[in-house]
Amino acid sequence: MKKLLTKILFIFFFCNTLYALPIPDNNKAKFDIIRKNKVIGSHIIDFKKNDDSLIIETNININVKVLFIPAYKFFHKSEEVWRNGKFLKIDAYTDFEDEREYFIKGKVEGDQFLASGMDGDISVNKNILPSNFWNINILKEKKLFDTQKGIIRKIIVKDLGSEEIRIDDKKIYCKKFSFNASSNPKDKGPFPEYTLWYSKEDELIKFKFRNWKDNKIVSIIRNYQD
Repeated sequence: MKKLLTKILFIFFFCNTLYALPIPDNNKAKFDIIRKNKVIGSHIIDFKKNDDSLIIETNININVKVLFIPAYKFFHKSEEVWRNGKFLKIDAYTDFEDEREYFIKGKVEGDQFLASGMDGDISVNKNILPSNFWNINILKEKKLFDTQKGIIRKIIVKDLGSEEIRIDDKKIYCKKFSFNASSNPKDKGPFPEYTLWYSKEDELIKFKFRNWKDNKIVSIIRNYQD
C-alpha cells in the first residue's frame, strides 16, 4: 500500500504541471538499437526523483562491428533536471567518433535558457525544451534544444495517424509521427528524418531513421524483457 501511494504521489507531483511528463511505471525505459536485424547498441532512460526535482538520465551506446572489427562507435549521456513540469538544466556529453566530442551545458536563469554548444554560447526563451524523444510534448514545439550538439533547431512534425505495432508478443496501439529538423552548416551530414511511435499513454515505443552514410534503416525499439 505504501509503495502504491508513493507511486501515485510521484505521478501527481510530476505530471499535473506545465507538461504532463510520460513516465514509465518502473521509472525506466530501455530500447534496443537495431541495424540490418542485429542489435548494435542500447538506449536507456532512467527517471529519478530527487526531493522536488525529477532527474532524467539518458544513455546511448552504439558499437558497430564488421567481421568482429569495430567499425563505428557512438556514445551519448545526458542528465536533465525538471521541476514542477518545467525543464531547468541539462548536462550532456556526446562522442560521434568520426566527427568530434561535444560537452553541453545549459540552465535556466531568469527568463532565459543559457547554454554552450557547437555554435558557442546561446540564449533563448526559458520555455525551450530538450530534443530527447522520450517527451512527446516536444512534438508541439517549433524549436528545440539539440541535446547532442547544444544548438537550436527548427522542427517540422507531421501526424501520421495511428498504427498497431508488435514488439515480441505484445501488440501496442500507437500514435505515429514524422519528425525533421533544420540542418546546421557545421553538421557533417543532413539531419535524418525520424518516424516516431508513442503509446496511448504517450510513452515512446519505437523510432527509426535512415542513416545517410550507408542508406540503412536504424530502428530503436522498446525492450520490455530486461
